[in-house]
Amino acid sequence: MASDTNVNETSANTGGQSAAGSTLLRRPKVTPGYIELPVEGMTCAACASRISRALNKLDGVDEAEVNLASAKATVRFDPASVDPAAFTARIEKLGYHVPEVVDFEAEERSLKLRALTGLALALPAMTIHMAMTGHSSSTKWVMAALSAPVVWWIGWPYHRKAVAGARQGTVGMDALVSLGSGTAWIWSFVVLVLGQHHDVHFGTAAVIVALITVGKWMEARAKGRARSAIEALADLGAPTAELIDGTTIPSAELTVGQRFVVRSGGRIATDGTVVEGTAAIDTSMLTGEPVPVTATVGDSVAGATVNTSGYLVVEATRVGADTTLAQIGRLVARAQGSQAPIQRLADRVAGVFVPVILVIALGTFIVWMATGHSAAASIVPTVAVLVIACPCALGLATPMAIMVGTGRGAQLGVLIRGGEVLEAANDIDTVVLDKTGTVTEGRMTLVDQLWVEGARSSETLAAVTAIESRSDHPIARAIVTGLTDATTDATLAVTDFEELAGRGVGGTVDGVTYRVGRPSAFEIEDRKLADAVATAESGGNTVVAVAIGEPARPIGALIVADAVKPSSAQAIAHLTDLGLSTVLLTGDNETTARAVASSVGINDVVAGVLPEGKDDAITQLQQAGKRVAMVGDGINDAPALARADLGIAMGTGTAVAREAADLTLVSGDLLAAVDAVRLSRRTFSTIKGNLFWAFAYNVAAVPLAASGRLEPAIAAGAMALSSLFVVTNSLRLRRFRSVRHTSD
Repeated sequence: MASDTNVNETSANTGGQSAAGSTLLRRPKVTPGYIELPVEGMTCAACASRISRALNKLDGVDEAEVNLASAKATVRFDPASVDPAAFTARIEKLGYHVPEVVDFEAEERSLKLRALTGLALALPAMTIHMAMTGHSSSTKWVMAALSAPVVWWIGWPYHRKAVAGARQGTVGMDALVSLGSGTAWIWSFVVLVLGQHHDVHFGTAAVIVALITVGKWMEARAKGRARSAIEALADLGAPTAELIDGTTIPSAELTVGQRFVVRSGGRIATDGTVVEGTAAIDTSMLTGEPVPVTATVGDSVAGATVNTSGYLVVEATRVGADTTLAQIGRLVARAQGSQAPIQRLADRVAGVFVPVILVIALGTFIVWMATGHSAAASIVPTVAVLVIACPCALGLATPMAIMVGTGRGAQLGVLIRGGEVLEAANDIDTVVLDKTGTVTEGRMTLVDQLWVEGARSSETLAAVTAIESRSDHPIARAIVTGLTDATTDATLAVTDFEELAGRGVGGTVDGVTYRVGRPSAFEIEDRKLADAVATAESGGNTVVAVAIGEPARPIGALIVADAVKPSSAQAIAHLTDLGLSTVLLTGDNETTARAVASSVGINDVVAGVLPEGKDDAITQLQQAGKRVAMVGDGINDAPALARADLGIAMGTGTAVAREAADLTLVSGDLLAAVDAVRLSRRTFSTIKGNLFWAFAYNVAAVPLAASGRLEPAIAAGAMALSSLFVVTNSLRLRRFRSVRHTSD
């Protein structure tokens, strides 16, 4: 299920700040076979659907998606068959605009001006209409004068796009608004000019446009709030970097290999490796993890994280569009611009819905006329049907929830590639977990020491440390790290050092010969020590015996293990509470795998498998009817991550694993996987709630409008409120709380 990763670097900045502080969406440069275009003027799902259909009809286009919430068209195409300029031409032919830059704040200000002006003119016109009976010719002209700017200036975008759509043989929400308001106003104006004694509906026409524009203004404000999480990410980077020679340069000018200083309280300028110093790093803005982590020489650090205490010298390893922060921005921007399968269903429904409503409106007018009503009376329910049926809520139901949900995920260190990933995460019933680096730390650690009574001494520990420090073996490094403290000295002189592959090391310190290696290489005479060693080995641990003298006499043992991450057991418990089955899938031996699985609460274990075996294991679960999520971090996990219905990569793992996955956990904490599942379920639940409201609203309201029980002005208000409900319901996802912080 891995998503295509051919992402234009220019689109790494999902939002930026202009000199005036306006939020901008820039038209990106073209990457061969892929382009994202900002689109101005879309007002509903039918708009997005119309543009998408038109682009998909062009020769050479593989796939075109248009997202209403992100105001963006994404096209994958054959560069040899089509010129990308054709996409802009086709969009603008439909009555929309593809600018170099979309200034969202300017767009919101424009909508606010039009909405407030519309209300200022429409409400007096409507008040006159409702308060006065038997309107005189003069009051009718006053209503005409008040309503004309609203219907024909403020409502002009609807009319323009309705005409452009009609020329292309398509209809959308704009057609409904244009027909509803235009028909009411033109009918009233003809009646007024001809001097006939019929009711006029100037106020109704003006209120329709004004209230719908108010709804668009509120939607724009809400979408701005949804974009705020990504804009905040873009603003997290340190503006400057202090080089080791004391000079300060803009962070954007750093190059790979340059070294810079990070003082206490400072923000790390770019991704790099610590070459000097130790510090506590607050990574919460990238990972959602509230506890600072210690970084020391050799550790990797991410740009935009904060040095809460300590002093570091960092060597830049990734700059510009390659940094963790830029990658997060790219992933979230793509996710917010993507579609879930349920959204494509909604778009298809919206595409059919509008023509059906036009037929119903025409039928309403014919039925009212056929039952003896006048044309003036028949026009009112017809206009009401056109207005109440505008599918704005239907079009916003899915993209708004995806936009807010993926943005909140980014804040919590959960990077979701797209809307289809949210739907997949909602459907999974089985979670398969790699062991090393996923459930465990992925590195060997000294976890216990066993000694014959009286054998443990500072001299013995210092000698073992000195001998093991001569070896590069991971187990040796774990022992040196575990034993090094104020009582040991790894610099003691070692003579006669030898390293026997697969069996251990040996050497002489201060005239005493030591051997450190596999317990099977020695005869352990002390029964208590022998039993403890056997118990440790049966638990899946690695045991290293310590022996002295010639012949070697075992006096102790060091227990080394790939320690389980502190949060793993809690994460498994949460996954179980969510109704998910868990499976441990590892290339390690059966004994170790079962010991780790037992310690964290996993019941099913598949051990001793190679990468292709992991792939096969996922396939077998899927063939058994399971919807499988795979969580892993290594190169050997990549085939299984790609095979699974949902691939979840640990952000601390390999780049190959992250590329193969659908979802990345920046922190490498399994509790973030719990957050990912919970957030996906909450988002999908919000989408379904939004869609239900949108469908239920139209199904219930259209018959009321057709029967004359719903005035056009009230219909316009109800339509605007339905869209506002969908938007505010989606924004509730911003309050989603991580299990790492508190229970939800």
